[in-house]
Amino acid sequence: MAPLTSSAITLNVNGEKYTLPVDHRTTLLDALRERLDLTGTKKGCDQGQCGACTVLVDGRRALSCLQLAVATEGREVTTIEGVADGDTLHPVQQAFLDLDGFQCGYCTPGQICSAIAVIEEHAAGWPSAATADVRPEAGTSPLTPEEIRERMSGNLCRCGAYVSIVQAVARAAQADADGTTETTETEEAAA
Repeated sequence: MAPLTSSAITLNVNGEKYTLPVDHRTTLLDALRERLDLTGTKKGCDQGQCGACTVLVDGRRALSCLQLAVATEGREVTTIEGVADGDTLHPVQQAFLDLDGFQCGYCTPGQICSAIAVIEEHAAGWPSAATADVRPEAGTSPLTPEEIRERMSGNLCRCGAYVSIVQAVARAAQADADGTTETTETEEAAA
């Protein structure tokens, strides 16, 4: 008997459950876009190099073009369509709008999902390749423009909106930390 190559899976996407039959080789990206009509997540390189397809899986960033849909069964998937709270934009979305963190907008959903995870990773004390002192006793380093650029380096913007993206991530991180939306020193340094 030949092995099964498809099955019905249940995906938990943006707080809703969807049961659908999929070929076991179907990527999460294709399931989201073609089966669930959630087209905010973009297909860029389809090789995991551009970050346009970034979504959150259990709160961590994932390249949905490299993630099989069957591997996300039972996990919480958040796409760009699920980051806002009703009509209230997520602070990262608002910062991208306020600071022009986009041009054509194609990479923006992946940039925003990645930025949400970057802010959470930094707040949790996770170091990056740009972190000067990774010793636990050193505490969390500031989220400098260099830190933001390193942490966001998996997300490419062909339009070159990087300065504004760094500023937007800095503003959203500051808003997350203390509830403000004022210009930060990190934003000014990124300019």
